[in-house]
Amino acid sequence: MSCVDKLLTRRSIRKFKDTPIPDEVMQKILEAGRQSPSAINVQPWHFIVVTDQKLKDKLGNGLLNRMIRNSAFTLIGCYAPGNLFTKRYPPTDTAIAMQSMVLAAHLQGVGSCWLGDYNENNIRKLFNVPNKIQILAVIAFGYPDEEPKPKKKKKMEEIFHYDKW
Repeated sequence: MSCVDKLLTRRSIRKFKDTPIPDEVMQKILEAGRQSPSAINVQPWHFIVVTDQKLKDKLGNGLLNRMIRNSAFTLIGCYAPGNLFTKRYPPTDTAIAMQSMVLAAHLQGVGSCWLGDYNENNIRKLFNVPNKIQILAVIAFGYPDEEPKPKKKKKMEEIFHYDKW
């Protein structure tokens, strides 16, 4: 299977096995984020890697984020806001780094689920996030205990516009 074909098999995983991720696998996932490109090489990102079960239980207390509790680790992606010249870049740069980690995980057989269900104030308190730092997203990682079928996607001509809308 080519890398592109493998990439096209990535799915959001909401059920994880109770299997720890070896440190060398986790480090490759994190390194993929660290090596991601950023505008003007500012690297505005900060990531909180959550492995402590008590913290995962507190973080995964929402309706749509319970898989955090069973994840091998969960990543909280944050960024430092840019200045007037770079203010648009930090969220994009951080999202690119987080997606790089999702893809590096998938290529190593580790599943993930990008989550929008999180309580920002709860995260700030639990993990001591400074007020000036912005929280972008939360991603749960673990070995898949399910094989989700592909979701129906829009046709190419519905989403891609060539040279004009």
